[in-house]
Amino acid sequence: MTAHTAPFLLPLCAAFIYVVSALLIKRASGFGLGVWRTTFAANFIVAAVNSPLWLFGGSFHADRLWQPAVIGALLVAGQSLQFYAIERGDVSVAVPVFGIKVVLVAFFTTLLLAEAVGAKLWIAAVLSVMALTCLNQRDAAQPSRHVGITLISGGCGSLCFALFDVLVQKWTPAWGIGRMLPLIFLFGALLSFVLVPFFRAPLRDIPRNVWPWLGPGAMLLGMQSALFIGGIAIYQHATRANIIYSMRGLFSVLAVWFIGHWFANSERHAGNMVMRWRLVGALLMLLAITLVIE
Repeated sequence: MTAHTAPFLLPLCAAFIYVVSALLIKRASGFGLGVWRTTFAANFIVAAVNSPLWLFGGSFHADRLWQPAVIGALLVAGQSLQFYAIERGDVSVAVPVFGIKVVLVAFFTTLLLAEAVGAKLWIAAVLSVMALTCLNQRDAAQPSRHVGITLISGGCGSLCFALFDVLVQKWTPAWGIGRMLPLIFLFGALLSFVLVPFFRAPLRDIPRNVWPWLGPGAMLLGMQSALFIGGIAIYQHATRANIIYSMRGLFSVLAVWFIGHWFANSERHAGNMVMRWRLVGALLMLLAITLVIE
């Protein structure tokens, strides 16, 4: 992997891994795990997976610990909202909706980093709304799959992660990835304790047959986080990274269609017309994403 290809391959690999992670976590949620226990367990596993990044070194700033703490709080909020979207709705709706993050990243890049993003951003925003409309289509003969709450929670989660990405780009240079990233995930794990009062049951009551799905799903989530966030921290281009990363929307629809049954996922039975609308929605989101390439 060369210095020229890495900024593109890192978010692309992360996009592939994220879709597999989402399917595994969706399967785990089918055992009644609950979004809060899922988020708690996943954040601790993600923190463990990313802890070896400390070996990359960097600078520690005790007076600025609030920076990784703020980003860690955004991680917990975004993770909770997106897991809720995945648990309550369909992966083939939720993951493409997460793609709206790229438009939000472009907006926050302009607002917080004073970097100009062209007028194409607004065209992309309109296309994103059209994409959400397509993703909201469903067969009247099929029972509701909480599409509305999936769109809202997924969109709010994307807002949290958009701020997350831009602040990583803004604050990491002073720390280095070997300090900022492990601290972010450590704070994310520690802040997850606020979720404990909302657990359906204690963590020790999680059935054993859940862990073969939740464990690998969370580990893959941690791996893709390291690839994606590390790429932003190193190459300092949150907008471009998100454009490529949002390919996960298209990947998710195709994965559900062709291999979803491997994960006991029944979304492809929502009807051919519904899945075609979702594919159109994912493609429109992809078009919106490509418009904001600098």
